[in-house]
Amino acid sequence: MNLQPLTAKELEYIADSMSNEDLLIKQCTSAGLTCTNPQIRQVLQHQSQVHMQHYQALLNCLQQHQPLAPTQPQA
Repeated sequence: MNLQPLTAKELEYIADSMSNEDLLIKQCTSAGLTCTNPQIRQVLQHQSQVHMQHYQALLNCLQQHQPLAPTQPQA
């Protein structure tokens, strides 16, 4: 696979997406802990895991592109 360096816009999008996924993980986890309905709690736990997988996929993308990142600030 021939990777290209990520653009600043792509990096911003990934950072925003990771932040959103992190918030969704926290919200699902918190709601699941306070929920008294076992079926809803199970759905919330599942959704928390789904968002963790999304977060991990975004992090993996960044890690794959890390060797391509410039070592000096770009003008």
